[in-house]
Amino acid sequence: MPERTISMMLVDDHPLFRSGVIAALKRVDGFSLVAEASDGESAIGLWREIRPDVTLVDIALPGISGIEVIQKVQAIDRKARLLALSSAGDPETRAAALRAGAAGYILKTVRFEDLVAAIRSTAEGLRSSRFTAATQPRRDNLAGLTAREFEVLQLLRLGMQYEEIADELTITARTARKHATNIKEKLNAANVAEAVAIGFERGLLSTIPHHRRPH
Repeated sequence: MPERTISMMLVDDHPLFRSGVIAALKRVDGFSLVAEASDGESAIGLWREIRPDVTLVDIALPGISGIEVIQKVQAIDRKARLLALSSAGDPETRAAALRAGAAGYILKTVRFEDLVAAIRSTAEGLRSSRFTAATQPRRDNLAGLTAREFEVLQLLRLGMQYEEIADELTITARTARKHATNIKEKLNAANVAEAVAIGFERGLLSTIPHHRRPH
């Protein structure tokens, strides 16, 4: 079990989605859902009162957008930890959320275990490598990997299949496989599992908790 309880707030305007996520999160040891909101104005007010450890914010909110919510909460407290939720996987929306101060960008289609891992890592003060390249280490420590190859390595570390990586990065599965081949060559790894292990050893990958094993 986690050492302490992680308090959370969920901000989403779809009641069915909100209730489903809340019900699932309440079953996770060490998680405490302390508040929920369906619009940006309410979310900001609740956040001021409660100051949860992690706030999940839907990007597409009525009135004040989720990105504006993230910006306003960050203006109140730069240490606030927020995760952006979205149905859109386009790089522009993701980049806007990260610029606003989100610790990660989470697609609503992700597996629940990945959401749990992202919440835990964010509560620990880390950025979620699963959903953003913001955790990228200094370029001189990338072992020759390109920025895209680094992203692919981060996703391989979570055990994602090439088709899933392709969907996440808006590339083809063939391209994802090619990136993986390049990664193995540059890290002198025999397979993906070894490449991931080397990534940890060299400090290329963070130790964010996860529940899926690399293939």
